[in-house]
Amino acid sequence: MRNIQLFIKVCFDCIVCIVMGIILLPFMIVISIAICLDSKGNPFFLQERIGKKGKVFKIIKFRTMVCNSENKGDGLFIKEESDSRITKVGKFLRRTSLDEIPQIFNILKGDMSIVGPRPPVTYHPYEGYEGYSDFAKQRFDMRPGITGLAQIKKRNSATWDERIVIDVEYVQNFSLWLDMKIMIGTVASMKYEEKYVEK
Repeated sequence: MRNIQLFIKVCFDCIVCIVMGIILLPFMIVISIAICLDSKGNPFFLQERIGKKGKVFKIIKFRTMVCNSENKGDGLFIKEESDSRITKVGKFLRRTSLDEIPQIFNILKGDMSIVGPRPPVTYHPYEGYEGYSDFAKQRFDMRPGITGLAQIKKRNSATWDERIVIDVEYVQNFSLWLDMKIMIGTVASMKYEEKYVEK
């Protein structure tokens, strides 16, 4: 039964992303232009993340910060929303979670899913996939998601160790019904911000 539900999950992801990609294309073009007018640089940014079974892939998001932001200000992390490295358009994109839209391409590539544990960067909270404990590695048994159970339960208040416990809970108790509840909860809140600066 679990394998059947996982197959349905993949099919659902692909169908939704194809439809959303077509619908959102005009908005993505407008957002890309707005980003370029607001600050110099590529409207997208790619960052290495750890995915299923430890596979490293490049996540795609709209750029919300000035270029080379990891070498400016507070370094690798964002301590507050007023961080001067976040652009004017970027603040809007982060507040509305629109910066996450390009991840539909990650889903179509097979690197991500709509729902799943958020993919961590390769250097935090642990150094690479092998830096995680056997328990924590269970969170990588499924494709990472744009949203997940940890985001619904704890938002940004949880430590990584707390998120890992919730992520493993999701993997162990996965069902299409649970995915549906997470998606409904995400739409209800519509806010998620990464704590990492953009490279």
